[in-house]
Amino acid sequence: MKLLAVSDIELGFIYSPTLAERFQDVDLVLSCGDLSYYYLEYIVSMLNVPVYYVRGNHSSDVEHGSGGDRRYPWGAVDLHGKVLRDDTGVLLAGVEGCLRYNEGPHQYTQAEMWTQVFRLVPGLLYNRLRHGRYLDIFVTHAPPWQIHDMDDLPHQGIKAFRWFIRVFKPVYHFHGHIHVYRNDTITQTRYNDTQVINAYGYREINAPSLPVRPAGRV
Repeated sequence: MKLLAVSDIELGFIYSPTLAERFQDVDLVLSCGDLSYYYLEYIVSMLNVPVYYVRGNHSSDVEHGSGGDRRYPWGAVDLHGKVLRDDTGVLLAGVEGCLRYNEGPHQYTQAEMWTQVFRLVPGLLYNRLRHGRYLDIFVTHAPPWQIHDMDDLPHQGIKAFRWFIRVFKPVYHFHGHIHVYRNDTITQTRYNDTQVINAYGYREINAPSLPVRPAGRV
C-alpha cells in the first residue's frame, strides 16, 4: 500500500492538475490538520481514493467559499474520536488538535487529551478481538510527547499519544503541527513498534505491511 500524508501547508504542486499523475499509485490519503477544506476536496476529486483527516488548531469550524459554507470537506472522512476500518482492511483512528494555549478551536489540556485517547479504547479492543490487532494507522495533529515536539506550550507533544502508541502498537503514527524549516530536522522516528512521521507539507510512504487497494475500488 502507498500512503500520502499531508499537513499544515498547502503546496502548489499538489493543488494542481499534476496531482493525479504524480500520485497515481496512492491508495490512501491522510490529513493531519490545518489544511483548508477546498484543498482536501481537490485531493479527493483528483485522486479518487479515500481521504481521512483530523482538524488542527488553525482549522476553522466553518469554511466560506464559492460553493457555499460548510463544516467539513466534502468526500473526506473525519477521524477524530473514531476507530474505523477502511475497505482495504486497514484499521485507523485519530485525534484532532493540540495543547490549549489560548481560546482558539480544537485545543485541549493534557488531561483532556487523555480523555480523547481513552474513548478510543473500546474500538481498539474490538479490533483486537475481531481482526487480531488493535490498529494500523494513528492520525493526529499534535505529535507525541518528546517525539518531534518543541518546548513551547503550543507545540509540546501529547503524553497520552506516547502511551497510546506504546500500548496499541500502530504500524504508523502520522502527525502534523510541527513546521519543518531545516533539512536536518528529524521527521521520522521509530518508537517501539511504531514509525512516527511528521507529515508537514507532504509525505509519501510505501507501506508493504498494509493491504493494497484492489484496482477500481474506492
